[in-house]
Amino acid sequence: MTTGKVYVFDHPLILHKLTILRDKRTGHKEFRELVEELAMLMAFEVTRAHPTREVEVETPLATMKGRSIAGQEIAVIPILRAGLAMEVGVSRLIPTARIGHVGIYRDPESLEPVTYYAKFPVDIAEREAMIVDPMLATGGSIVACIDALKQRGCRTIKVMAIISAPEGIKKVHDAHRDVEIYTAAVDSHLNDHGYIVPGLGDAGDRLFGTK
Repeated sequence: MTTGKVYVFDHPLILHKLTILRDKRTGHKEFRELVEELAMLMAFEVTRAHPTREVEVETPLATMKGRSIAGQEIAVIPILRAGLAMEVGVSRLIPTARIGHVGIYRDPESLEPVTYYAKFPVDIAEREAMIVDPMLATGGSIVACIDALKQRGCRTIKVMAIISAPEGIKKVHDAHRDVEIYTAAVDSHLNDHGYIVPGLGDAGDRLFGTK
């Protein structure tokens, strides 16, 4: 499903794995594996329209013309810490992608993002950046990451989140209307603590077994 620059996946495998991911009985090992698998499946869909070029290749039997990826190279930008598991899945699909990292935490009182680390590929301005984070909740962290990328000259930016809240989508597009958002689900709302409802809880804690 597509609404403006928001793309909501309806692939059966994505929906099936997302349901297991949400279940509070799912342990951190299976949770991490599911996040990696979902990221790979979602990246497959995100790159569907990526340009290709004709190349010639020799098979063991003959010479033939095939297709090879063209256009901008990709940089995957996980937001620490929960985005790390998604980066693993995307990198399996696109092993030549460069990886950047952004460390942002949400102040528990103000719910505003605080950036404590940012490291991008040196050629980020020439690359297509794919920001990955399991949850697009308030949108503050994503907006801060987009701000940092644009300050370094990056102009082609996509966001990939497993679950999104309407409030987060609005915040991202209010600040950066040009950025495309890809997600497996748009949930109901945020609660008073900034968590997505029904969501899946704290993605970082469930990924790394810290709670």
